[in-house]
Amino acid sequence: MLIPGVSGGTMAILLGVYDEMISALSHIRTRFASGGLLLLQFLAGAGLGILLLSGPLLTALELWPKPVMFFFTGAILAGIPPIYRKVRVARIKPQNILVAAIGAAVAVATEYLPSGLFSPAPGGGFDPIAVALLIAAGFVIAVALILPGISGSYVLLMFGMYDLTLAAIRDVNLPYLLPLAAGALVGALSTAGLLDRLMQKHPQFIYMLIIGFMLGSVVQVFPGVPAGAGIPVCAASFLAGFGAVFWVGRFEAK
Repeated sequence: MLIPGVSGGTMAILLGVYDEMISALSHIRTRFASGGLLLLQFLAGAGLGILLLSGPLLTALELWPKPVMFFFTGAILAGIPPIYRKVRVARIKPQNILVAAIGAAVAVATEYLPSGLFSPAPGGGFDPIAVALLIAAGFVIAVALILPGISGSYVLLMFGMYDLTLAAIRDVNLPYLLPLAAGALVGALSTAGLLDRLMQKHPQFIYMLIIGFMLGSVVQVFPGVPAGAGIPVCAASFLAGFGAVFWVGRFEAK
């Protein structure tokens, strides 16, 4: 989940736990004991992985920003074919092509969000607007985690929050992390059932929207054309990101 382009929902499908997780989230009120136990196990593993790996990822992003962003660009582009296969029909409806274009436009528009919009209040004070924005961002991240093919880290990157969140995890910045986690919890519990039904009834609409988001995000993530010795390094990073996600997509297809 820490790597933009690598979908937590897709990995859950590959590991054979996606249906169980969605069912647990959708029926948490009526099956709290069994569903809650499953979700706690998942959250414990996810939390441990995030704590162990967010620091190294942030360090890599600080030391080698352009190669890392090329890796992310490759990962995002390679994630598009597996999502396209989920459309399930031979012909794409014209209105859903428009939906993809709207999704791309929204992703590109996030590049123009004010700098520092999701930063906590200076000096550690309480800023209700900043808290509300973090809760809203957490809500969107939860939706991304539930939908196969779109990653929560990709949403963080799209919002300009990726390195900020990794730093908050490394530094245990609770004023930043708690509202984000609260929004993610509310988003997961309130939308899991609805998203599952929408994916079953209108898969082309949902997945074309996701494809649009991903295409638009490439514009935002792309760090510029490298020069000199950076060219082979960035090319190798791009191919590594593309190859890793492409392999996961082929494995899922089989």
